[in-house]
Amino acid sequence: MLFTLGFFVLYFTLFLLLLVLWWQRKEPVVPPLQHFPRISILIAARNEEKHILTCLQAIDRLQYPKEKVEVLVGNDRSTDQTQALVEEFAQHHPYVSCLPITYDLRGTKGKPNVLAQLSQKATTDLFFFTDADIEVPVLWIETLLKNLKAETGIVTGITTTKGTRLFDRLQSLDWLYALGLMQVVADRKLPVSSMGNNMLVTRHAYEAVGGYAGIPFSITEDVQLFRQVLAKGYKSANVYCPETLAVSAPAPDLKTLYQQRRRWMRGSFHLPWYMWVLLAIHTAFYPVWIPFFLKAPLAFGTTVYLLKVLCQSVFVHLCLRHAGRKTNWIDLVLLEGYVLFNSVVLLVLLFLPIKIKWKGRQY
Repeated sequence: MLFTLGFFVLYFTLFLLLLVLWWQRKEPVVPPLQHFPRISILIAARNEEKHILTCLQAIDRLQYPKEKVEVLVGNDRSTDQTQALVEEFAQHHPYVSCLPITYDLRGTKGKPNVLAQLSQKATTDLFFFTDADIEVPVLWIETLLKNLKAETGIVTGITTTKGTRLFDRLQSLDWLYALGLMQVVADRKLPVSSMGNNMLVTRHAYEAVGGYAGIPFSITEDVQLFRQVLAKGYKSANVYCPETLAVSAPAPDLKTLYQQRRRWMRGSFHLPWYMWVLLAIHTAFYPVWIPFFLKAPLAFGTTVYLLKVLCQSVFVHLCLRHAGRKTNWIDLVLLEGYVLFNSVVLLVLLFLPIKIKWKGRQY
């Protein structure tokens, strides 16, 4: 019982600290961009006929001089109309090119192979990475560039999902919640992680580690690149604001969601130790609370649970405020059950000898 009470004291003390830091947070004042350098946007696409035009149309809306932009789309042996759609779009948008990816560079496969080959074709010193099912905001390039300093190798924005179904909305809240936890740490000038669908990498930092072709293969290629770049002495920046908020197509069903999250969990193994401590304390709540609830007075156990839901709901509400979005309190309450259910399923799947399926390939 003493251990359980001690854990709850630690858990809520930590959560309240995070809430205070997140509540008091103000977006850093960054000087406006003085010049507009040429940049490259690199997109790996495999069977993305449903999303690729939406992605390219969002890029076309960017408030950045188009003569300073090159968009390289790598068609990773798609069997649908992805390449035809990109080529048709490129006819009216000369800054867009479609490059067929027909072979694997040594030591690479899948998305890292595509990005490795696109980076070889890029003609600028600034690489912006996004995915074929992502819609970037109009000030995306400018905002990430404003947060790029001389010692910085990687700048990361934030991403959430779109959609009107309850399942879509809960995915969106879950993304912003997880990124909010990381941002509180990143605001303390500590490196956390990056996301390959919303990321700026300088050519200097990219080439210093040998690029995707020169680092160990990983199905979470963005995390692997992040680790290698930091190991070379570069700094990172995470930018949590509406101007960097990209939106992704949501997972259409639970099966797809769990495939996605299992891949992400592989990448989480490489998070810094302090992120592991934060996530471990956060994840341990129910394994500690359930036995406590079964033995403690009903009112006491219920109060602890409701306090947890309240803290989480307020934190996610602040995440939405920092991201320039809104939701309703019903979704915030339902998020608790969504997170709990997914956590249990993913923990079971993590230890099963099942390969991860990603873009029609198994890893």
